Amino acid sequence: MVKGQASKAARRKARKRAGKIGARRKREFTYRGYTLEELQSMTLNELLPLLPARARRSYQRGLNKEQQRFIERLKSDKKEILRTHRREIFVLPEFVGKKVAVYTGKEYKIVEIIPEMIGHCLGEFATTRRFEKHSGPGVGATRSSKYMPLK
Repeated sequence: MVKGQASKAARRKARKRAGKIGARRKREFTYRGYTLEELQSMTLNELLPLLPARARRSYQRGLNKEQQRFIERLKSDKKEILRTHRREIFVLPEFVGKKVAVYTGKEYKIVEIIPEMIGHCLGEFATTRRFEKHSGPGVGATRSSKYMPLK
């Protein structure tokens, strides 16, 4: 073995060892530079400028009675899962950790609210459309499928 090759392999192994990540550290959640605890301690008026435009305008205009009732029940309710048809409500930091069953038009889909959902609608997490996977073309769909081989 040539002397240069042995040292080259040793250098390669050392680079591999140095490049390996030991234990991955879980990153702390932040939303626009604020931690979850800071967001939960804010009032709604302090939180509104941080939300996306559609959510901000929705809360500035005010909520209807049904939406207000849902939010009050979600804040105070000790029940594990709260059922709702209100798909248009935007997730606030106060909702984090709660479970909500959102109606899809056919059934209720259980959604556990996590910090990454802040500023999104509840309906985004309970899809109403199902992806239909199709197989190949049927008999007669193409010219080549007209001729069936004889056995």
